[in-house]
Amino acid sequence: MGRPDSLKRRTISGMLWSFADLMGNQGMQFIIQIILARMLLPEHFGLIGMILVFVAVSNSIIDSGFTQALVREQHADQTDYSTVFYFNFAVSVCIYILLYLAAPAISEFYGQSQLILIIRVLSLGIIVNAFAIVPRAMYTKEVDFKVQMQANLSASILSGIVAIGMAFAGLGVWSLVGRTLAMNGTQTLFLLIKKKWLPSLEFSGKSFRRLFGFGWKLLLSGIIDTVFNNIYYLIIGKQYSAAQLGYYTNASRFSDIATQTLTSSIARVSYPVLSSIQDEQLRLKQSYRQLMKVTGYMVFPVLAGLAAIGEPLVRLVFGEQWVPMTLYFQLLCIAGMLYPIHAINLSILQVKGRSDLFLYLEILKTAVFSVLIVAAIWLDTGILGLIAAVIINSYLSLFINTFFSAREIAYSISEQIKDLAPIYVLALSMSFAVFAAGRILALHELGELAIQISMGVLFYLAGSKILRLQELPLVYQLMLPVVKKITPVK
Repeated sequence: MGRPDSLKRRTISGMLWSFADLMGNQGMQFIIQIILARMLLPEHFGLIGMILVFVAVSNSIIDSGFTQALVREQHADQTDYSTVFYFNFAVSVCIYILLYLAAPAISEFYGQSQLILIIRVLSLGIIVNAFAIVPRAMYTKEVDFKVQMQANLSASILSGIVAIGMAFAGLGVWSLVGRTLAMNGTQTLFLLIKKKWLPSLEFSGKSFRRLFGFGWKLLLSGIIDTVFNNIYYLIIGKQYSAAQLGYYTNASRFSDIATQTLTSSIARVSYPVLSSIQDEQLRLKQSYRQLMKVTGYMVFPVLAGLAAIGEPLVRLVFGEQWVPMTLYFQLLCIAGMLYPIHAINLSILQVKGRSDLFLYLEILKTAVFSVLIVAAIWLDTGILGLIAAVIINSYLSLFINTFFSAREIAYSISEQIKDLAPIYVLALSMSFAVFAAGRILALHELGELAIQISMGVLFYLAGSKILRLQELPLVYQLMLPVVKKITPVK
């Protein structure tokens, strides 16, 4: 077993590369999204939003929980990897055929005839993605996110060029389809070439049963989670106009840049690292607790701050035609504050091999979320009511997740709340102060944002000092080696 300092270095290095990967990828996609938002109409984004749930669920099925199973498997071999590859490929082809045949019915459901061809072309990316699952699992298992960063950034740049070129040529919604396919193809090709891995001509039933025995519960959990994370695209697309769905789609993607970047960078690293010490209970709890506190300290102020500066940010970035998405964006940021904490709590269940409990939790949370969605629709609260249901569900889910994860690692709900509450209150206080400053200021968006962001940073740092939060010096210690590396030596 590796030494604690070695584990710390692996965690820091992996998290930094993972964060750099997602920041570079999401940052580039954000820039492309801005350009496309100014070239296309909200209706174009709405059309793509109508079929996101089908594509997302399909990709979740193809994974089949095998990625997590391979990462957790300490002695995975070529037979295991080849078995997973052939199964994923076969499933992807079957799903594509089903979506191809179902395209007319989906199109009729939304009353949008042009969706038939869009679905049939866009779904090709599902087959392409199946080729990347094994090499991506290999790199994740090795806590190596440098190559994944290179693959994702290259794909973001190339797909962005393709999309902007198509939009400039007046191809409308097809520029978004072209962007997705170019992204999928570039990522997959890069990972396959860089890893230099090819499957063997073998398929092991024993290997499949062992990996699927762990993964199938995560598969069902993933499908349930994916459906309910994307269910609003279906509901809003059916009940409201394509333009309204376009506003929600862009607001969701805008907030996801921060939420998913932070959540994914932490979850991708925490799972393989914590898995490596899964049998050392005391050390596992200490590492888990520290990870939880540092995560909250970095995540809470970012998302609370984005909610506070939402209006000038949307005006400056997207333009006046997108102002109706502002409130959606702000509320989704508040809901997203807890997502990284959810991810860490769920990671511990996977680390401890409790995929059965993982599935049970997803079913329980789905039942709760379903009640909230039905209530929002029945009360006719509109899109804002649906988003309010997301916020309520996020906070209820925290208690559900922590209740069960606490039993696996002896880190109780009260301990987690005690550790995170001061950070959370400080972040919200900073957010209110920044928002109030924006109401008082009467400046151009750029000047207003500069003052609000500066004020938020100073408020948070000063509050950390006053409250004597231990996470401030810890984050400083973690970042110091990185600063030294990127600072030129004189």
